[in-house]
Amino acid sequence: MGLSNTTRGYILSMLAFGFFSTHDAIIKVIGAHYSVFQIILFSSLFAFIPLTVMMMMDRNLSNYRPRHPWLIALRSVLSVVGMSSAFYAFTVLPMTEVYALLFITPLLITALSVPLLGEVVRLQRWMAIIVGLIGVMVVLRPGSAEFSYGHGAALVAAFTSAMTSIIIRKIGSEERSAVLILIPMISSIAVMAAVMPFVYIPVQLPHLGMMALVGVFAVGAQVSIIGAYRVAPSVALIAPVQYTQILWATLFGVLFFGEAPDKWVAIGASIIISSGLFIVWRESHSSTSDTHPVLRTSNPRPDTGPSIKPKSIN
Repeated sequence: MGLSNTTRGYILSMLAFGFFSTHDAIIKVIGAHYSVFQIILFSSLFAFIPLTVMMMMDRNLSNYRPRHPWLIALRSVLSVVGMSSAFYAFTVLPMTEVYALLFITPLLITALSVPLLGEVVRLQRWMAIIVGLIGVMVVLRPGSAEFSYGHGAALVAAFTSAMTSIIIRKIGSEERSAVLILIPMISSIAVMAAVMPFVYIPVQLPHLGMMALVGVFAVGAQVSIIGAYRVAPSVALIAPVQYTQILWATLFGVLFFGEAPDKWVAIGASIIISSGLFIVWRESHSSTSDTHPVLRTSNPRPDTGPSIKPKSIN
């Protein structure tokens, strides 16, 4: 007896977010030796290899012509800023702390969907957003804990990820996955290459292998999450699985980085996750709203492209 689509969806999504978390742990290790710009460039080049193979399978070049060039350009800029911010945050903050702040992405999407998508957000979801922001304040503890550049970078990454999701929600049904993923990646490679003369440090072979792993895990995670959304009978089944990253972060932090879990981060993360799950639950009911921006585009990963049910790349 084969696995059900629901089970396959869960397995693929768990695999995807395991890849994501391992990807982030490796970034934290090599971030002590190299600029985040150098890490992004090398890992993107390695990630580009399997994507190039996918491109070669599609000989119709018109598939790579964006239908919304200005929004694709904006998504590319947001992707570069978000990726740089997230990578930096992981290099200077405990992983659990970074994830706690990145998890506000669904809340930001819900709030931004009102002015940018015409989404109707009712009182209960606004209350969930407010509760989630209280969770952020618990994590940051203004006045009792130092607000660092790392915290600011994590918040920037969450905001850019939310904006990217809004763009994908707006144009995702009209643009191909190749356009949504490859153009921002090429833009990122170009920007990072331009920065290299100012930050480049010769790369040791073991570290080069780790950068390659970052790229491979990024592609593996993206393929897995796309597969999960394709086979799962409901997107609402997959969206909450992203919060398992906090468990991976805690495990990696204890085993490899000597990061004892902070009780305030744990409390704040619990508040943020609870408010996010409430929004996911509310938007899983079709009567709640005519559109579902969180469930269809939410991905607190500014570095890996869209988590939507995309069109085929070929």
